Amino acid sequence: MGEDSTDEQLVARAQAGERIAFDLLVRKYQYKVVKLVSRYVTPADAPDVAQEAFIKAYRALDGFKGNSAFYTWLYRISINTAKNFLVARSRRPASQDIDFTDAEMLGHSDRFSEQDTPDALLESEEIRDAVIATIRELPPDLRTAIMLRELEGMSYEQIADSMECPVGTVRSRIFRARAAIDERLRSLSER
Repeated sequence: MGEDSTDEQLVARAQAGERIAFDLLVRKYQYKVVKLVSRYVTPADAPDVAQEAFIKAYRALDGFKGNSAFYTWLYRISINTAKNFLVARSRRPASQDIDFTDAEMLGHSDRFSEQDTPDALLESEEIRDAVIATIRELPPDLRTAIMLRELEGMSYEQIADSMECPVGTVRSRIFRARAAIDERLRSLSER
């Protein structure tokens, strides 16, 4: 069994008791899960929360029926683990921030990256800050939808499955989030 096995094959083997199969799934998704939970917990806590999510996934693996992609299922467990961690620690999410590379992935900050003039760099920083501030201010359902789409690269169907809502609702949330970002950027350009 190699690392090139599909998730479905690895899950089936792990469900049959092959521990190495689950270890390969952990290795495949470890970085993504740590990055995901670090949006909710401090970077110092993220590896522990990710490990706890994998433990919960392993214990619940027999209940995974394959109705969604394995990562979508693992994503939901990871988010719930991070939220439970916050409740247990009675803390608000320490990091729902979007860093510079995340802002670039949204496609708004790279438009000035080739110009190194002080004015262009200042304008680029203002755009990045505006995008980040707008996303932070969005209601949680809009913020989650836009982050899953733009930062995680999930399809509308995967987002709908993760958020447990219809695809039309996901499309609406992403549209509204993008409209809020566009409005903020438009106000910047009109100054």
